[in-house]
Amino acid sequence: MTTLLVAIGSFFGFIVAYHTYGRWLSQKIFDLDPNADVPSKQLRDDVDFVPTKKQIIFGHHFTSIAGTGPIVGPAIAVFWGWLPALLWVVLGSIFIGAVHDLGALVVSMRNRGQTVGEVAGRLINRRARVLFLLILFFALTIVLAIFGLVIAKVFDMYPASVLSVWIAMPIAMAIGYWAYKRNGDLLIPSIAALLTLYGAIFVGVEYFPIQFVQVADSSNVELKVAETTLPVALPLVNPTVAWTVILMAYCFLASVLPVWLLLQPRDYVNSHQLFVALILLVGGLCFAGLTGKADLVASTPAVVAKSDLPAHAPPIFPFLFITIACGACSGFHCLVSSGTSSKQVENEKDAQYVAYGSMLLEGALAVLVILACTAGVGMGKFTQLENGTFQQSMAADNTPITGNSAWKARYNSEGDWKKFGLADTVGAFVEGGANFLAAIGIPLRFGIGIIATLVACFAATTLDSATRLQRYVIQELGATFSVPPLQNKFGATATAVMLGLAVAILPGPTGVPGTGGLILWPLFGATNQLLAGLAFMVLVFYLWRRSKPVLFAVLPMLMMLLMPALALGYQMYGWWGSGDYLLVGFGTVVLGLQVWMIVEGFLLWPKVKGVLEPQLPPLANTAQLATASGSN
Repeated sequence: MTTLLVAIGSFFGFIVAYHTYGRWLSQKIFDLDPNADVPSKQLRDDVDFVPTKKQIIFGHHFTSIAGTGPIVGPAIAVFWGWLPALLWVVLGSIFIGAVHDLGALVVSMRNRGQTVGEVAGRLINRRARVLFLLILFFALTIVLAIFGLVIAKVFDMYPASVLSVWIAMPIAMAIGYWAYKRNGDLLIPSIAALLTLYGAIFVGVEYFPIQFVQVADSSNVELKVAETTLPVALPLVNPTVAWTVILMAYCFLASVLPVWLLLQPRDYVNSHQLFVALILLVGGLCFAGLTGKADLVASTPAVVAKSDLPAHAPPIFPFLFITIACGACSGFHCLVSSGTSSKQVENEKDAQYVAYGSMLLEGALAVLVILACTAGVGMGKFTQLENGTFQQSMAADNTPITGNSAWKARYNSEGDWKKFGLADTVGAFVEGGANFLAAIGIPLRFGIGIIATLVACFAATTLDSATRLQRYVIQELGATFSVPPLQNKFGATATAVMLGLAVAILPGPTGVPGTGGLILWPLFGATNQLLAGLAFMVLVFYLWRRSKPVLFAVLPMLMMLLMPALALGYQMYGWWGSGDYLLVGFGTVVLGLQVWMIVEGFLLWPKVKGVLEPQLPPLANTAQLATASGSN
């Protein structure tokens, strides 16, 4: 029952927080006004600025922020036990992450949809703007590389998930055209899309798994559908690199096409698929908890003793707070809030629903992941056979491996933290989640397909949104440094995609392309959380200049600046000792930019209370813009 009680208590806490703390922020701090002019109507161009119903923008926003972060992070953090991870997710998402996301969205909306980096230039100074943009550039380059590799790895490990993920593209484009060009109702198309996507999972599991297969004694790969080899081959690459190249090509299209045609409807379609998968997970968790099949206490220690941790495991403090980013607080979310969502919200009152609500739902997802990677994994270990089927693993005495033995089999990593890689984290969630689904009668193979597709879809929605965000950042940098090719959306997108691809396919220590990009994974958590601290800094200056209360944001700001800085310093010391000078270089640049921006803010702080920042110039031909765009 502990498993079920933890889930119910967490979800109830999120609901209460939305209607109390979230409402206080919206009404008393930000004064959200339903009659306020919003960027989606001020600057409507039906490409980036598109007034959107809150249900649709919620789907886009949630699926964009909830990539693999709330899956990979908690799946790693339970190394230290389930209780610290749970407390950080619940309290962090309510009092830090959701505040960060809502603040970034509101500040951007009140500055014509400008990104947090652009707004920093007026709230603090022009140097702060450039510093922030450079930090965003480094962070998004890592995001594109890592999330591209995550999806590629999922496709390689679980080929049954491929069909459903890719079939969502044409379905989304059809729904986008129907909704925005024909003003059609979304109910029937949404149901049809959902049935098609889940049908595609079944077909992918039973009949048409799609995979790249390494050619024997060669560095080439061939594309196979079921048992048939198609006349498609990519030379001098491995399966992970092949999928990464294809994904980056898709990202280019998703970034330059109008947001209503692919990005937004794809997120909307995926959100339904993901919500159904989450409902199934909750149903499986409830049934397994009531019947005693999922036993959180018996599977995983609440807090793992230091002596029981694998070798080379970092200390829980401060690393818990950068290992779990998405799901508690994530700097990447400020990019989504100010980069895409602020350009689509059609009513300022929708901000609480979109930003604060999405962050709490992501916290709920992280709670599910924690329980799946502990109680779910403890329900039984399974192995994949050569023919693609799965069966439960047995101990030497021919009894199923369950409980703490199953959890240790998944998390021991041969006694070495460094050997627990990306495949292990994704595998832990897929294994635990599939066990939950099996508890309500869903066959194990199909359950694995559902959970693997959920992971790939979450990562894909973040990947294409991150590409568009990186395009905005590069365009801003191009304008700042007067580089015309980078000011064009095609040139900026091509630069973003090529840099992300180059980092992703770097060869690792073994010389295998596609493994070196993961070297930068340790940087992602620290850089991401430093970005959250800097976004809080922008929010605090926004409120301070308006003589608003700031303590509720200052305390999270200090925490999100201090914890990742300590973690990054600890990591850099280790990297220097092991000769990982590339990581030391990246870490030095990121930490140096952060310190510089903090100094700029510290010097300005005493001078600006009650002093508004320079305002944006009036829009030219506003009435003509509104008439031409059809806004009202």
